[in-house]
Amino acid sequence: MPLSGILEDRQMVLEVLKQIYDGVYIVDRSRRILFWNNGAERITGYGEEEVLGHRCSDNILMHITEKGVNLCLNGCPLHMAMEDGLNREMEVFLHHRDGYRLPVIIRVSPLKNGDGEIVGAVEVFSDNRKLYSTRRTLQAVQKEANLDPLTGIYNRRYGEKVLSLRLEEMDQLDIPPLGILFMDVDHFKKVNDNYGHDTGDRVLKMVTHTIRNILRREDILCRWGGEEFLLGIPSCSMAELKQVAERIRVVVSSCSLDGPKGSISVTLSLGGVLARKGESLAGLVDRADQIMYRSKRDGRNRVTLEE
Repeated sequence: MPLSGILEDRQMVLEVLKQIYDGVYIVDRSRRILFWNNGAERITGYGEEEVLGHRCSDNILMHITEKGVNLCLNGCPLHMAMEDGLNREMEVFLHHRDGYRLPVIIRVSPLKNGDGEIVGAVEVFSDNRKLYSTRRTLQAVQKEANLDPLTGIYNRRYGEKVLSLRLEEMDQLDIPPLGILFMDVDHFKKVNDNYGHDTGDRVLKMVTHTIRNILRREDILCRWGGEEFLLGIPSCSMAELKQVAERIRVVVSSCSLDGPKGSISVTLSLGGVLARKGESLAGLVDRADQIMYRSKRDGRNRVTLEE
């Protein structure tokens, strides 16, 4: 159907659409582009003469999602709007004439003729670079605020939030308890004194990366302070807690790195407890800390669990 049929020869409407700052284009039922405004040319770099009569999928806009899904092949909002008659809004990346991808916000609506039949669709899109960049910056700042800058695991403040939520979940739902392991690097002061703080930092990174690599995705590891680490294991039994703790102890003790005076290795002392219903996080962590000190007193490089 020609564009005049879709718009009922409303040339004034066309002229207004032509001058809108945002990108606007109209397609027929076959998704062929019938109208392309100045905003669309400004944002995409494609002139009217390059796109009229073509489809978006003809290597023009080729919308994709943030995950790389090609919407021309899977989930085209224009096609869906023409199928169900519903408006849509999405954040996507379009293909610029110069080859790069540009983040835009698109709004799609079906177009109907005088008989109420859907005869095409209109898409309005706007440059989303500032919003996208701001959001990414905020996400990066938020992530940075939640992580320990040296080791890259949760910091204590964020770890307390996550573990407190797990305790609330345990209290409200009939699920196994939260397991806690309090871990301390043995004789860490000697490492700093003998090799320097830079080497001490490398040791903490070695320990952290080792522990992370043997945990499940849902486990919660955070740096509690200095050479102390706290691990939360959701829905845990005492047997599982012991198994995880021993695995961590053995694997960490087998690690080493080259230092200024030769190979350096460390061990961990661990204390493990299971959370009790209604227990505060402070009380839970204190119990685990006290149990960990039993491992210290009994010779270090060992796991002690609450009886």
